[in-house]
Amino acid sequence: MSYQVIARKWRPKMFAEMAGQEHVLRAIINALDHDRLHHAFLFTGTRGVGKTTIARILAKSLNCETGVSSKPCGQCSACTEIDEGRFIDLIEVDAASRTKVEDTRELLDNVQYSPTRGRYKVYLIDEVHMLSTHSFNALLKTLEEPPPHVKFLLATTDPQRLPVTILSRCLQFNLKRLPLNLITGHLSTVLTAEKIGFDQPSLSLLAHSADGSMRDALSLLDQAIAYGGGKLDVAEVREMLGTIDQHYVMTLLRHLSDKNGEALLQEVDMLAQQSPDFGGVLAAMISVLHQIALAQAVPKALGDDISDRDEIIELAAKMSAEDSQLFYQIALLGRRDLGLAPEPRSGFEMVLLRMLAFQPASAAAPKPSSSAGGTRPAPATPDVHTTAPPAKQPVSVPATSPASPASHEWSEVVAALNLRGAVRSLAVNSSLVERTDTVITLLLDAGHAHLRNDKFEARFEEALQQYFSQKLKLVMTVGAPQIETPASQQVRVADERKQTALEAIEADPNVQSLQETFGAKVIPESVNPVE
Repeated sequence: MSYQVIARKWRPKMFAEMAGQEHVLRAIINALDHDRLHHAFLFTGTRGVGKTTIARILAKSLNCETGVSSKPCGQCSACTEIDEGRFIDLIEVDAASRTKVEDTRELLDNVQYSPTRGRYKVYLIDEVHMLSTHSFNALLKTLEEPPPHVKFLLATTDPQRLPVTILSRCLQFNLKRLPLNLITGHLSTVLTAEKIGFDQPSLSLLAHSADGSMRDALSLLDQAIAYGGGKLDVAEVREMLGTIDQHYVMTLLRHLSDKNGEALLQEVDMLAQQSPDFGGVLAAMISVLHQIALAQAVPKALGDDISDRDEIIELAAKMSAEDSQLFYQIALLGRRDLGLAPEPRSGFEMVLLRMLAFQPASAAAPKPSSSAGGTRPAPATPDVHTTAPPAKQPVSVPATSPASPASHEWSEVVAALNLRGAVRSLAVNSSLVERTDTVITLLLDAGHAHLRNDKFEARFEEALQQYFSQKLKLVMTVGAPQIETPASQQVRVADERKQTALEAIEADPNVQSLQETFGAKVIPESVNPVE
């Protein structure tokens, strides 16, 4: 007996055997069991998600000799012939090869005749969007009011190309791309039943490459079994798929986290010896950075079935959340622009060097010294820079009373703390209410109350303790600040500078001459003060 490929051998023959698409199956099963059958069904979705399979099972449910139900017997002649593709009353049409209106008219000429053997004559038209405009027009009337013994099952990967007149005459079911865990679970079931050895990382690689398609996953599985000589091994599967060893990605990210440029470029040199697709390497880095960000923000969201889970958790603890977000964005943009680089390796190296060069300010800035001198710091450094800023001396904020807070000094303290992310937003939108030897009380602008978070406030409190070199308890309340917060002060200063620049432009003799001669106007929104 000739070999039957896994994708065909494991094609579901009953609704209960389908993997996923529960939202579609539920509607069809209820319609069959309660005799509420429409005359035309449209199944949409990407390749390999089950459109044609569901249509064939539906045809079997309609023509099973035991009666119409969601559970055809699978044993009668009708069920057997449909499974084998030789049931005379199931007319399968590939619309891609029959686009002419003459083909459609020839097909519809036989609609009026009763089924030869079955209960219904079922027309299964695959890739229906390929029909011509004239073919759609010929199909319209029959599709709206077919004879009672006819059912139309349409399938397409591109429903946007269907005329709205066709869409309005069908029940539409959109099949979803299948999630990774469902694909890996089904592959595991198949391999266990086939008694073929495998490891979980191999299944993860195949599921990723399948990109949401179960048929593609089963086809790749067939290829992997042949490549591995009857078993699956992660190294051989990776070699077959042309993907790089995940070790390189993890090592690159580890060197980035350590800010070790020399080791980073040495690893790129080793990677280049494998002649990789550098765009694929960036895609793998993006995927791992996503998992790192998940582990940092919501640890429970990181699934147990992820390969290299322990290394991802280790990197998540080692790398700051801000760094993982920044690296993700740089890799994403770098992958998009990689084709513009004169050579893929140089483009890839520039992406990594950009990750080293641009980092949150506090990652490169030294911690403030523990002295309590009264020297004021330099202006706040920008959020992103390439070199470490000069060291700053802490500003002395004397103990205050609620009636006389040091606002001016508080802005300088916040600038010197070198906070980042949400913690920095928490600080710049607060005003100093009172500071004693043991407590510092702040009033958070009510418009930013959503920033309050035990974790952020704990990090804020720790930064203040390090800055003042003493044990302080942070107490935050929410309300309308009576004095400027650092954020509002920054806005005010920017507005004042812009107003000064606008007045200087309007007072300029050349500008006044242009206004008098040509009726020129100064557009205030276009004025930006020079640093």
